[in-house]
Amino acid sequence: MDVKKVKASIRERIWRILEERNIATFPRPVYGRIPNFIGSDIACEKILDLPEFKCSEVVKINPDSPQRRCRELVLEMGKILIMPTPRIRHGFLLLDPKKIPKNYYRDASTISGAFRWGVNVKPWNLPKIDLVIIGSVAVNLKGARLGKGEGYAELEWGILSEVGKVSENTPIITTVHDLQIVNDDIPVEQHDVPVDIIVTPSKVIRVNRVYKKPSGIIWSILKPEKLKEIPVLEELRKLSISKNRV
Repeated sequence: MDVKKVKASIRERIWRILEERNIATFPRPVYGRIPNFIGSDIACEKILDLPEFKCSEVVKINPDSPQRRCRELVLEMGKILIMPTPRIRHGFLLLDPKKIPKNYYRDASTISGAFRWGVNVKPWNLPKIDLVIIGSVAVNLKGARLGKGEGYAELEWGILSEVGKVSENTPIITTVHDLQIVNDDIPVEQHDVPVDIIVTPSKVIRVNRVYKKPSGIIWSILKPEKLKEIPVLEELRKLSISKNRV
């Protein structure tokens, strides 16, 4: 089985379905993206009732469009928001709602606004993360998840896991449209990040997760260009080498 081809086939099918049924929303077309969808804000709002959200103080959310409302709600609820910058080029931003005027929470939940209102923090200086909310292209009831295929969500998890900010016990929620839940046996590689809870505009599903969450950065599979593209990775690699020499 060619794992990459199987994953790509599932992604293409979901992107096509969302476009053909006109469920996809801006930005379109959704091919190559974490797809935004009709009802994405409703899915985010359903998270408010989950105990994992209620008891969290620090929440990490990806910067994609379907999770924008999730980021705004985190700020509205007085929680610290951690947002990776697109492609992790500029590391991670920390947004403290106490330091943002309430009428600017929506602005701060956008990518450009997060840069205005957030503070760039090295991953090892971030607070411990209580909850991760992540976007997906497809997900199944075993907790296997597919992103857009570039590996950034996995790298974000690897970086934060490497510095002890997330672990196997950190709950991961994905918000998706109901049509993004598949019956396929999604192949799971050693770096893939599974989810614990799926939230759609119509329901909340606690999956029967059968996969462990990765621990740390798997340096052996990282391509040299990623180290150049993501400065914080090179910093962590040097720190790792220094520790090993001590």
